[in-house]
Amino acid sequence: MLNKILVAFGLKPSQYTVQPFGSGLINYTLKVSGNGQDYILQRINVNVFKAPDQIAGNLTLLQSYFNSTYPDYNFVAPLPSLTGDYLVKTDKGEYYRLFPFVKGSRTVDFISDNKEAFEAARQFGKFTCMLKDFDANQLKYTLTDFHNLKLRFDQFKTACQNAREENLMEAAQEVKEVYNHYTILQQYNQLITNNQVPVRVIHHDTKINNILFDDKQNGLCVIDLDTVMPGYFFSDVGDMMRTYLSPVNEEEQDFSKIQIREDIFMAVCKGYMADMGKILTETEKQYFIFSGKLMIYMQAIRFLTDFLNNDIYYETKYPGHNLVRAKNQFDLLNKYLNSEKQFELLFAKAQGNSLTHN
Repeated sequence: MLNKILVAFGLKPSQYTVQPFGSGLINYTLKVSGNGQDYILQRINVNVFKAPDQIAGNLTLLQSYFNSTYPDYNFVAPLPSLTGDYLVKTDKGEYYRLFPFVKGSRTVDFISDNKEAFEAARQFGKFTCMLKDFDANQLKYTLTDFHNLKLRFDQFKTACQNAREENLMEAAQEVKEVYNHYTILQQYNQLITNNQVPVRVIHHDTKINNILFDDKQNGLCVIDLDTVMPGYFFSDVGDMMRTYLSPVNEEEQDFSKIQIREDIFMAVCKGYMADMGKILTETEKQYFIFSGKLMIYMQAIRFLTDFLNNDIYYETKYPGHNLVRAKNQFDLLNKYLNSEKQFELLFAKAQGNSLTHN
């Protein structure tokens, strides 16, 4: 089947080798090499992305904008097939697309130092900043309500009503934690209901392996653009806070290893504000630190909800896996909150020298 896909993109299968590539958990990714050229071949996960054509349409609009406005920016867009389509559909209903492989680039799965955090935040901020004059309403929502905290809270309440008694008993402390931090939901609702923050073109998935680096740790560009759609700045900033600040991720079962690295926080602030500092509103700046609370809280709720629903969304590897993930994120949230006063000082300092990095 892969041979047919390669042929559809004008590649002779006998001249290329194909092997799995990267650590992404959603789409199935392959590297295609041959004739002195490298490509990325990707099968879209239609269980997550129900309308692949909308992704292709969004990327076409963005590519056209970058070509006319920032032609030197390395926008990693899909390549057309022989028929001019950006998606090739198989008889099984699978969708494939082909990307150019950026020579000299690499990805990382864990942040090793401040520079990587700074460069990643700078690239995500630069991406949104360059699209400040692009009409975000042109883009389709590829994942509807992806970062809608009100919806996630409502799903949690429904899960509590329908959960098995043993699940509720086992997760009793975490259910209390949701309500202990209820003010985060209240603040979110106020922001959205009163239109206090502008809608922007947001990446929505700012984990570190969605940045391409060169061999000197310089950020080259953002990748994995399937979730680029209208949204709010706190989705990108908050997701970086959630996934960059601690040296361990949500899979860690030893919560003593969950730490808040203030130097990484500072690097994220400086990197993101290097470009976005010019266009963020005063309200957005006021809620910059709040974005971390929002995204950590939301992810904790999502893991807990899935546990109460008997693990129907996230893949699990052992009984209670999603509950452990929820506990992990609540621990991270509480440690984040304990650092909030220091964050305020660091963010104020970052705004004063966001164009440099030490």
